[in-house]
Amino acid sequence: MHSVMRPFHLHLISDSTGETVSTIARATISQFEMVEPVEHNWALVRTIQQIDKVLVSVAEDPGVVMYTLVEPHLRAALEGGCREIGVPCVNVLQGAMDVLSRTLEVEVGQLPGRQHALNEEYYRRIEAMQFVLGHDDGQMLSKISGADVILVGVSRTSKTPTCIYLANRGVKAANVPYVSQESFPETEIAEAGPLVIGLTTSSERLVQIRRNRLSSLNQDRSTDYVDPDSVKLEVAEARRIFNRREWPVIDVSRRSIEETSATILELYRDSRGDG
Repeated sequence: MHSVMRPFHLHLISDSTGETVSTIARATISQFEMVEPVEHNWALVRTIQQIDKVLVSVAEDPGVVMYTLVEPHLRAALEGGCREIGVPCVNVLQGAMDVLSRTLEVEVGQLPGRQHALNEEYYRRIEAMQFVLGHDDGQMLSKISGADVILVGVSRTSKTPTCIYLANRGVKAANVPYVSQESFPETEIAEAGPLVIGLTTSSERLVQIRRNRLSSLNQDRSTDYVDPDSVKLEVAEARRIFNRREWPVIDVSRRSIEETSATILELYRDSRGDG
């Protein structure tokens, strides 16, 4: 006899990023077997109008409400609405805050998201991450001039993970794949303005990486994508373009993402005259 998972709606509301309430909720739920939460996440809830929208969702899918809201009027509105709907509403930080406040004899500060210290660096990383996700694999080429760095290279040269690492350092990185001379937007990239860096690797290593990739996807491995001669030509064609444009080139064959990114950051600083 197979046990059946018991689903339930779980509404997680926060006036900040939602990380705290999500972490606490998941840690709590892990103590219960055979339950499966259907999460409804609401972050940056800081107005009564947003609370009203949350309550509409709760009424449509009744379940358990867990929240981290520090503004008293928002807490009151949410708790009052939940009482009317007839669903439990839990302030996951209230117990800890009450104990600390009584013990320390200090009032609780009414600052949403204080635990995340949203300084300028934080916002720069978030903006960079959004840029990277929007400009991955040649997307939004018309707005690529907004990048700090543009990475170009053949498929499987770690362009995307490198861009994501750079975003965590506050650098807006776009990446454009080289597939063929006909499809590669060489002129648009060259005229965009930002620093362009070519990523390359040995054709032998590339063939192995691509074969492993196709194998993991259960796809046909008898294509030009993994043909040694075709891959060798592809790498050579891309390298010729890099040299013609005098773009700096990084061979990622024996480099980690961190090592490649460190070199890119150094080139970026030099291009800005920060070195």
